[in-house]
Amino acid sequence: MKTTAMGSFLFGVGMIGMLDGIVFHQILQWHSVNMHTDRVHQIISDGVFHLFVTLIIFVAGILLWKGNPQDTPRTFWGSFLLGAGTFNLLEGIVNHHLLQIHHVKPGAQQFLFDLSYDVVALLLLVTGWLVRRRTTSA
Repeated sequence: MKTTAMGSFLFGVGMIGMLDGIVFHQILQWHSVNMHTDRVHQIISDGVFHLFVTLIIFVAGILLWKGNPQDTPRTFWGSFLLGAGTFNLLEGIVNHHLLQIHHVKPGAQQFLFDLSYDVVALLLLVTGWLVRRRTTSA
């Protein structure tokens, strides 16, 4: 994968991870990375998560800086959406369904919230793939 595409992919991973943390963990307070502990350790697990995605954004910035300025916006946006969709789908399958360390919104409708999260991830992936496909065929 080219430097610009990899940087954009990682930027998508980092940004969607940061949005997940800000919206679901902090603003809505629906869940933390590790829900099966006390509040202090929930906050610490969220902090470690934010540190991790911040490091991913930093690496993405370096790769984008070193990328080819001739690459098209489709390369950037397609790879960005692929990264965001990949993060959400893996996070949804692993954390929500397999390990069940948390759910999007715990409670009576948690399966529907988790499934909706997965559908959005698939939409991001398909959109990113279509945008990238147009880049490589153009």
